[in-house]
Amino acid sequence: MPTLTVAGKTAEWSADKRLVNAIEDMGIHIGHRCGGQARCTTCRVTFISGEPDTMTAAEYQKLSERGLLGQYRLSCQILCTHDMEVEPIMTLENQEGWSDTGPRPADVVEPVAEWLPKSTFGVS
Repeated sequence: MPTLTVAGKTAEWSADKRLVNAIEDMGIHIGHRCGGQARCTTCRVTFISGEPDTMTAAEYQKLSERGLLGQYRLSCQILCTHDMEVEPIMTLENQEGWSDTGPRPADVVEPVAEWLPKSTFGVS
């Protein structure tokens, strides 16, 4: 099973586990204010290792719209298909005014996802 490392914690997850939910289930209060719909970017992460070479159209669109493409990835649009180490950017603990992280994302990636090579979007 793939291994995920976040903030010094490591856990194994099935390959169909959404990254945002895996991070949350590890006790790290990552943002997901839109409920994992690729609309808000509060679930963004940076990859220390293991960044996927695929991306959903929804992730590409939102990151491009916000000027974040190439800097961050949306954990709500990524599955734990392989070993990776990430750093969450927005958490309950580092965001003033948040009383919670948002509604728990569904177990399946939403909107309906088709993963395409990042090169499809001109991203390396």
